[in-house]
Amino acid sequence: MIMFRHSLRGRGDLTEWRDAARAFLMAGCVPETIEWNTMDDADGLFGFDENRLPPPAAEPPRITVTPSFLKLAQAVLCHSDPTRFALLYRLLFRLFHSHGLLDMAADPDVNAAQKLAKSVGRDYHKMTAFVRFKELPLPEGVAGRRRFIAWFEPDHFIVARVAPFFQRRFTDMDWLIFTPKGSASWDGETLRVTDDPAQKPDLKDETDDLWRIYYASIFNPARLKVKMMMTEMPKKYWKNLPEAELIPSLIANAERQVIEMGQRAASEPQAFHHRIQEAAARQPVPEGPAAGTLSAVKEEARRCTRCDIHCLATQTVFGEGPQDAQVMIVGEQPGDQEDLAGRPFVGPAGKLFDETLALVGIDRRRLYVTNAVKHFKYVPRGKRRIHQKPNMGEIRQCRWWLGQEIALVKPKLVVAMGASALFALTDMKQRLEDVRSEPMPMEDGRVLFATVHPSYLLRIPDADLRQRELVRFRADMESVQRLIGAFG
Repeated sequence: MIMFRHSLRGRGDLTEWRDAARAFLMAGCVPETIEWNTMDDADGLFGFDENRLPPPAAEPPRITVTPSFLKLAQAVLCHSDPTRFALLYRLLFRLFHSHGLLDMAADPDVNAAQKLAKSVGRDYHKMTAFVRFKELPLPEGVAGRRRFIAWFEPDHFIVARVAPFFQRRFTDMDWLIFTPKGSASWDGETLRVTDDPAQKPDLKDETDDLWRIYYASIFNPARLKVKMMMTEMPKKYWKNLPEAELIPSLIANAERQVIEMGQRAASEPQAFHHRIQEAAARQPVPEGPAAGTLSAVKEEARRCTRCDIHCLATQTVFGEGPQDAQVMIVGEQPGDQEDLAGRPFVGPAGKLFDETLALVGIDRRRLYVTNAVKHFKYVPRGKRRIHQKPNMGEIRQCRWWLGQEIALVKPKLVVAMGASALFALTDMKQRLEDVRSEPMPMEDGRVLFATVHPSYLLRIPDADLRQRELVRFRADMESVQRLIGAFG
């Protein structure tokens, strides 16, 4: 039976609810005897002494709450759900009989409170993301700090909660944020917050066009997911976002833009490639190296256009090492760092390769190190270039250069690192595991030895498996060392 009716302003203030809840708790009032309202909803029904607090019990309980409950309560009280006061008092009352209640995620009251707090968190995030400041011009002849004004429509009473974020983020300017649930302002010295509702001001300035230009420039039709976009930028915010008026046309034209992007990608190399080629064309042509040497083949390979990979790569990455090396190491293709440096095996996989060589006592300077494919094949993803495996046709196209290297170096032992290298050397589509660690005869008395590429070891997510594979790779390189010793 309801014995008390208590109304609060309900604008996210923890103190007003906490004071009332403490009084009811000290009087031993069970949750069912209290009706909680906001002052806007109070109707003053006859028979209730509005906001009358009961006297404390003869032996009032000692009231202590955990920091986790206070943190939860601060968030829940910012919600606009009218049941939030009763929910929190019910949780507070139950906490005196079950101290670990908040750890019970399946409890209906705990679950409901967590959902309200999460909703407030989302509203906080949307406000920090979608507030658009408009500059107010200073009076003519007046110098001072720049002044800005903004309008936002939050779902909950979060203005006091989010105001410190804007104070930290925009401390070098004066600003005022109006919302239907309160306002906040900063003048360089004092942060002021009020929970009184505000009216929407007339806001327009030149930055609206800048927002439209920025949004149109970053819009990627190939990655458009309308449902996800609507979740992250709900339509209710669009009316206050200048860039939102572009969204319908951007969505409508997305398919056409993707097709056009695909057509351009099939025929045009990246912009930087043209600049590199133009710079190279301006360089004087030096006297070429002697024919029949690695230097001559390397110079010829620098202008290779046998496959489309050269359109994206920075440069040809040819092999390096002594022309009379007894051992040739063949990897798959250069990576990101190799493409920039113009040298094979200098990236993360190359560092692992060098460390393993040092452990087993092999001097890299005595090896000829190269790749089956001489250009870096990748997929651009933001500012990164993600390695893409060359296909069999590309490996076959590049095999001519590998054949030239083998013919000139005349190695006694060729080490294939990875399946792509094995295919380039044998033209056989076989599992690397089937031939790994076993010397195989090649033409002209050479020996082929297959193992994994060091980059494979770096990609293994499981730590135990990675350690086992590292030990196995080291054992393979020890076998290579023994084969080198057998050549005398």
